[in-house]
Amino acid sequence: MGTPLTGATSSSLKLGAAIALLDVSLTFENVWPTPAVRWVGGVSIELAVFVLVLMAANERLRPPSPRAIGWLGVLWTVLVLGRYADVTAPALYGREISLYWDLRFMPDVVAMITRVTPVWVIVVGVAAIALILFLLYRVLSWALRVVCDAMTNRGERRVLLVAAIAVLLLFSADRLGQARSSWVFHGGEYQDEARRLFPAPVTSTYAHQLRLVAGALAPSTPLAASPPMDSDLSQVKGADVFVVFVESYGAVAYERPELAAPLTASRAQLASAIRDTNRSVVSAFVESPTYGASSWLAHVSLLSGVEVRDAGTNARLMAERRDTLVRAFGRQGFRTVALMPGLRGPWPEGRFYGFDEIYGADRIAYSGPEFGWFAVPDQFSLDRLDALEGGRSSRAPLFVFFPTISPHFPFSPTPPYQPDWKRLSTTHPYDGPDIVRAYAHEPDWVHFAPGYIEAMAYDFSSIGGYLRQHAARDLVMIVLGDHQPPALVSGAGGSWEVPVHVVASRSAVLERLVSSGFQKGLTPSRPAVGRMHTLLPRMLEAFGGRHGHPAPDNVPSKTSS
Repeated sequence: MGTPLTGATSSSLKLGAAIALLDVSLTFENVWPTPAVRWVGGVSIELAVFVLVLMAANERLRPPSPRAIGWLGVLWTVLVLGRYADVTAPALYGREISLYWDLRFMPDVVAMITRVTPVWVIVVGVAAIALILFLLYRVLSWALRVVCDAMTNRGERRVLLVAAIAVLLLFSADRLGQARSSWVFHGGEYQDEARRLFPAPVTSTYAHQLRLVAGALAPSTPLAASPPMDSDLSQVKGADVFVVFVESYGAVAYERPELAAPLTASRAQLASAIRDTNRSVVSAFVESPTYGASSWLAHVSLLSGVEVRDAGTNARLMAERRDTLVRAFGRQGFRTVALMPGLRGPWPEGRFYGFDEIYGADRIAYSGPEFGWFAVPDQFSLDRLDALEGGRSSRAPLFVFFPTISPHFPFSPTPPYQPDWKRLSTTHPYDGPDIVRAYAHEPDWVHFAPGYIEAMAYDFSSIGGYLRQHAARDLVMIVLGDHQPPALVSGAGGSWEVPVHVVASRSAVLERLVSSGFQKGLTPSRPAVGRMHTLLPRMLEAFGGRHGHPAPDNVPSKTSS
């Protein structure tokens, strides 16, 4: 039999385990691109400061009571949650979070999840989260109690003092060399390869969030002026103009080989649909104001011509009376329509933009099998638009704003494309085997690329099919991405650029865009033509001349690809 551990040895091992646990709890990193975390040897400066503060308190006060240790456990749990959000959000979405702005959208996220998730799954999920938080609190409280007890042992206290001072000195020396360091994206955050020993303190994360709150509440500078929107739109008179924001359609769809190669065939089919309907296409890259989520920032930047990169600027802009691309088309006799299959509640932005008609999910009235969190297939939405607007006799030309939803995260299950568009409006829009195959592709929560590829291919097919359905219709279609897909698809440190295509049979429009930096064909090329908000004046210029300054060629012309 082995020799039993002495009391001193057992106490030392317990203290070592407690210190290691508290250190790991504030220095773990993300296992990119998943919600999982790992520890790679980081040292917590907060733990060293805590040990020194605890020693000073013990010299002047009595040891912490069990109640005080309980509150310390709560505080440490909050720090752990802050660390988790700090390293996980950039890995999943490719950007940091703002508690002030992002938390206010949580009710919408919760409503979306509860609408499509069985009640028992929600109950189990909430119970599991509560259990994890409770166990985390209990384990951290145990570790904190062990460290507090060590303050009464002279030998253990001396070791902790030396270790804490050493950490502070090394941390200070490390920070002094920070200006000469090289930063890289790693583990969900930007880090210096030479500074991996000391991850960013969690307290600095919360301090940054407080600064964001202070900046949002502080008196703000005036917003940028809107660009002139006095184009006569002479080059698109009589055409139906579509602005189609394809959800999560980013530059990675062209630049990451594992995504671009599988999408080659579906892009070729879209190019064939454009060519076969006697239309042509020009393309470019444009920089989105957002990454991985918050599509509305891209929408408002394009439609207003004002760059909006955060929810605060968006809220301020919505409170003003501004001209928009929608109003500019309305002044020239277009009927302006928002096709919003993801809209299931009030949308005050519609009044700001100035739409004549807004078709949300209720008015689109899809009754077929549901796909994804938003239920309504994009192909059905396009077909439904024809039923709602296209059949009017002697109607005005349309300006249609359509943010798609089928490629929304988590991408799967993707609706099957229905070649027979007439079936979309029936009670059985899809064959049973097609539905079974679609539902079989549930989200793979650690590998989203296959679902993303299917979703992109589906929207390419839907857009190409719509063009074929309306081969004789005078269409000018702007198809662009709202943002890159989340970082767990797009990769670490990706650009914020998205493709933009303009499909039309009007050569004058396309030639003007080529002269401003677009490329002929469906494949964009570098450099990007600008940021999202700069696309609006570029489009207005291509679509016509300013009042009193006619365009060089005001006669719409047909061209074949």
